[in-house]
Amino acid sequence: MNVTDIELLIWFAATALSVGYIAYDLFTRTPEMKVMKWGWVLVALYTGPLAFLVYWFSCREPSLGTHEKFVAPLWKQSVGSTIHCLAGDATGIIVAASVTSLLGFPMGIDSIIEYVSGFTFGLLIFQALFSRDLFGGSYAHAVRVTWLPEWLSMNAVMAGMIPTMAILMSRSSKAMEPTSPRFWAVMSFASLVGATLAYPINWWLVKNGLKHGMGTERALGRGGSKVQLQAVTMTMPGGISMEATPDRNSGPADMPHREAEMMRIQGQRVSSRRLSSVAVLTAAMLLIGVALATKYGKFSMERPSQSPMSMGQ
Repeated sequence: MNVTDIELLIWFAATALSVGYIAYDLFTRTPEMKVMKWGWVLVALYTGPLAFLVYWFSCREPSLGTHEKFVAPLWKQSVGSTIHCLAGDATGIIVAASVTSLLGFPMGIDSIIEYVSGFTFGLLIFQALFSRDLFGGSYAHAVRVTWLPEWLSMNAVMAGMIPTMAILMSRSSKAMEPTSPRFWAVMSFASLVGATLAYPINWWLVKNGLKHGMGTERALGRGGSKVQLQAVTMTMPGGISMEATPDRNSGPADMPHREAEMMRIQGQRVSSRRLSSVAVLTAAMLLIGVALATKYGKFSMERPSQSPMSMGQ
């Protein structure tokens, strides 16, 4: 992979602009759920202008009061689920990769620590902690409900990130150093590959009611919005819909519990056999990713030596 310093500079500049726009739009204009606001910002840091393009077509509010309708299609719901997953998993993976690289661990050990870190951070922070309002405010219950969808999605993310990191880092010692821009370029590209593989898994999870997708703070979360709706209609993938009309005893703050109940009903329709099949699929994806990393990367090396094919040469 021959990438020049100028090309990296252009990418990082475009990333900064993308993060700035997305953050400004989300926190001043688009009524996305609060956890998703931060999720989009993190993913934009990792995936740059591509995150901006996806955000533009899937999440921004085109005009006042249209966010619920704009994000309703299943493919956009699935984008939201993927962003939520990637924000947590990739953050855990990248933090772990930074630490293990500084400690000089072999890439094979790196990958194990990164997997555990990514899954732990994604499940305990971005899924259970930040989404506990969907499950009655109970953190323990949120962990029990979300661990399986998170694991399935995490397998797909890591199936893309492991071989990408191992192959590119094996070709450049600089790419293994967190102080080098090339390290962050590899993390960015690995996150893009991981998101691409995770999207179809998240599409299936959202379609079958095992994960929530793109939302709005007016209906799904207590995001600090002062907007009070007279009526909110939520439609779950698969055709389940429910209209909620807030009165003196209920309001937008009660919506998370209703949406969680719809997810539970929809999720009960998924047989153990189908769940097992998807679990085997994601495990196979992960094993293939490890096999590619082993074949084309150098798992045993702590700091691969420079070669004529190194990045930037």
